[in-house]
Amino acid sequence: MTDLAIRPATLDDIPAIVDLLADDPLGARRESSDDLAPYLAAYERLAHDPNQRVVVAVREGRVVGTLQLTIIPGLSRRGATRSVIEAVRVHADERGSGLGTRFIRWAVEESRQQGCQLVQLTSDASRTDAHRFYERLGFTASHVGFKLQL
Repeated sequence: MTDLAIRPATLDDIPAIVDLLADDPLGARRESSDDLAPYLAAYERLAHDPNQRVVVAVREGRVVGTLQLTIIPGLSRRGATRSVIEAVRVHADERGSGLGTRFIRWAVEESRQQGCQLVQLTSDASRTDAHRFYERLGFTASHVGFKLQL
């Protein structure tokens, strides 16, 4: 994987990121590259927030993966800072190549460098393959998550 680069996402990467987000059964129902305006606006908010990292993996000039890392200072756990890994996507051509592992390791190392004491993520209950993947990387299913659509 020496020809792979993980770098901060740019505005020009947004169409490729949206395509990655839409390229699975869950994302296909909630993401669409037909109208990029909401994604571009979200990117501008993220780009100006020092606690956000939106990154892409690029191979031979093509975006083949993305993830978002959020750093959250807190009071609990004796004032611990934690990070949240979100929106991990790997292009279908790259699945099984080790890119997902490299991405998560990058996020964990970036979290350490930012002084985090905890890294957390959520995964849709239907993504059983992803759950096994995260467990192989040392994550434990320690909590039950709840969401409220607004």
